[in-house]
Amino acid sequence: MAAPVTPVQERADRFLVDVNAGYQAHYRVNSEAQWLADTDVTPAHDAAAEVAGKAYAAFNGSPALITEARELLAHRAELDPVTVRQLEHVLLNAAEGPMTNPDLVAARVAAETQQASTLNSFEFKLHGKPITVNEIDDLLQTSTDLAERRAVWEASKESGPALKPGLVKLQKLRNGVAQELGHHDYFALQMAAYGMTTDEMVRLNDEFMRVLRPLYLQLHTWTKYELAKRYGQPVPKLIPAHWIANRWAQEWPGLVAPADLSPYFKDKSAEWVATTAEQFFVSLGLPPLPATFWTKSDLYPVPAGDPRKKNTHGSCWHIDLENDIRSLQSIEPNAQWFQTAHHEFGHGHYFIAYTRPEVPPLLRGSANPGFHEGIAEISGFASSQVPYLQMVGVLPADFKADETAFLLNDALINCVPFIFWASGTMTHWEADVYAKNLPPDQWNARWWQYVRDFQGIEPPAPRGEEWCDAATKTHINDTPCYYPNYAFATILKFQLNDYIAKKILHQPPQRCNYAGNKEVGAFLKRIMEKGATEDWRKVLRDATGEDLSTRAMVEYFKPLQAWLQAQNKGRPIGWVSYPLSDG
Repeated sequence: MAAPVTPVQERADRFLVDVNAGYQAHYRVNSEAQWLADTDVTPAHDAAAEVAGKAYAAFNGSPALITEARELLAHRAELDPVTVRQLEHVLLNAAEGPMTNPDLVAARVAAETQQASTLNSFEFKLHGKPITVNEIDDLLQTSTDLAERRAVWEASKESGPALKPGLVKLQKLRNGVAQELGHHDYFALQMAAYGMTTDEMVRLNDEFMRVLRPLYLQLHTWTKYELAKRYGQPVPKLIPAHWIANRWAQEWPGLVAPADLSPYFKDKSAEWVATTAEQFFVSLGLPPLPATFWTKSDLYPVPAGDPRKKNTHGSCWHIDLENDIRSLQSIEPNAQWFQTAHHEFGHGHYFIAYTRPEVPPLLRGSANPGFHEGIAEISGFASSQVPYLQMVGVLPADFKADETAFLLNDALINCVPFIFWASGTMTHWEADVYAKNLPPDQWNARWWQYVRDFQGIEPPAPRGEEWCDAATKTHINDTPCYYPNYAFATILKFQLNDYIAKKILHQPPQRCNYAGNKEVGAFLKRIMEKGATEDWRKVLRDATGEDLSTRAMVEYFKPLQAWLQAQNKGRPIGWVSYPLSDG
């Protein structure tokens, strides 16, 4: 016989019926307005986004909602766990725009809108002529002329000075809204979604780097010797940033010729990339994306000559927390966009899985923000495995993979440098800006200190405070304090891949193929369909039988570490900050 419902539970149930309905309605209107502002940057769309953002904040941050949620949580022992989680989300949502201080919230929404407009409409130029972000990336991946590479890299940093004034304003406003409801700062508010403090999250990311540092130092050493040979230069201690084929050195592509997939996409179209990515998920037994996804998404680059400006960063949107799912990308037929399309569509299938009556709108998210990225990451990761690439016709059926080359390429472009960028540079810099109120006249110096210390990278020439190179990274502006989620997701994807490969597919984790396996789809669905109804630690233990750990990632690259050590024999390892002392 079911236990009787307590009066507090009845009160909470009535409250949450109204809150969920209002939240979903305001979420939809706000998402639609933000979508238009991101896909077609105009003053009218910016103004509409600001109005919608203020209405969304006014609802979520209502003093009445805050008071009632707090009063109910004072009796949490009398409430069921899903009710408690909803009430906690009410307060987390409120902390983004608490109407206990409406002037502060209005100022923050206006500043966020203006920052997004500046970011999305910025026109990069090379030698005085407009250049797109995709063109910048293409040149960094193909040019061997160091003078040209430096010019392109410096052009990619031109948006920083334009974005810095808005970011200075937002530092204070974001901290202000977080402090209104008792959070120490904005970074602390974002980490509250994990049930962790700022210090705990920074320590967790430091631990990721501590465990992976021996591998990273070997990879860094091999890379700088390869690049010095490519450009005919002496081997440096720190790698010059413009030597690397990524604007922030967060991944190091184009270094492993036997694993270069570029030639294999020459007969493919951008549309083929998109439909193949969707077929991957359908082959796992997951339902297809809604038909409206294909009519409402913005998947391809703006045609040459079209004056429309849009955000160029890949993303996926759950517009109404129901069936309106869209993706914003600029897909081109190449290996990078092939992986990105699988990643973004992974978010879309996560949306579908938890959009069900058992998951109220307030909890239609992932167990923590890193879980959403983890599912997306494992989807992109699976798309880069040789057996899958053969199955979909990118690689010929008789292709003989150089396993070491593909493992090296995995490390370079999928994860190892990325951890030292995400856990190191990004996490520490934003923690300094928000948790420690780092003064803006120290921002660029601190940024490059962390790039040197954590990544072993340096700029081609000194970068003064007239620049704001951190602001050239999209998420610094529009989704602040987000990179701990990506670092978490990187570790998580190896744990999930390890379980899938060993327990379900019975294939090596380094060369397995998920496609067509319904058991893999069922495993992922069991994680995704829970939404945010359970604590992330429980979700992970239930799925894999272990807590969050770098174990799977270290094991995955063990053969590579041995190979790198042989290649680097006799070479000085690392740079001044990190001598190789722990393996």
